[in-house]
Amino acid sequence: MSEQSGYQISGDAAQLYVQYSARYFTGPWVPELVGLAALRPGERVLDVACGTGVVARLAAPQVGSAGQVTGLDFNAGMLAVARALPPPSGATINWVEGSAVAMDLPDASIDVILCQQGFQFFPDKPAALHEMRRVLVPGGRALLSIWKSASPYNIAVGEALERHVGTEIATKYRASRVVPDAEALRRLFLEAGFRAVEVRPSSRVVRLPSIEKFVLGHLSGSPVAGAVADLSEERRAALARLVKTALQPYAEGDGVAVPDETNIAMAHKGKGKGVNRDS
Repeated sequence: MSEQSGYQISGDAAQLYVQYSARYFTGPWVPELVGLAALRPGERVLDVACGTGVVARLAAPQVGSAGQVTGLDFNAGMLAVARALPPPSGATINWVEGSAVAMDLPDASIDVILCQQGFQFFPDKPAALHEMRRVLVPGGRALLSIWKSASPYNIAVGEALERHVGTEIATKYRASRVVPDAEALRRLFLEAGFRAVEVRPSSRVVRLPSIEKFVLGHLSGSPVAGAVADLSEERRAALARLVKTALQPYAEGDGVAVPDETNIAMAHKGKGKGVNRDS
């Protein structure tokens, strides 16, 4: 999950991303996204904005040793972590540093494209969708998971950052939840030439441990890590307390249980030539 103008992290933050964001926020949604793709042995899969490779690693066993999996991401730090993690069984994963809006991949070379929480960071969303359609084989399918809205946790953290760090940093943090709605997503896919476009909402409860400690760990693996690290210990503690107070309605022991929602956009590349229709 990253792109040149969006989710950029560096250094130890990529490792912390795995520990916090991937484990609690993005990872739990992966089985549904990959399950909807109905991957088959031997298929070639592209994980766009792969981050540390959670989606690619789940896809590899499903396409098997005869299949191929490519993880594409613009963030070298994320890819370094992806390469360092133990490889899964099944297909070998090829980790590629590159942009979603200009993929260095041949036309019609991919059977299935998966993308989890990267679309909102692409600097040119129509261009990214055209690239996805270009690299798909006729009849190939694309499945993208994109947050539906800001969750109570994201709202609380954004407000705490605005109060204790500033509007610019809060805006940077909130960027992951600045997303097109279901109708806008459907329209973008159709305009890019996809067919059979469906946007399916999904919801779940996200359980987070000891929230005052968790929020500081989570932010240390995010694009605002540096700004939070520059705060005094007292200000960091105040930020964490403010988040905990805001999330009291969702308290569950020392932690919280907060609702969250995502949209999963699914579409196919038509098998024929010419303009595809929504059919």
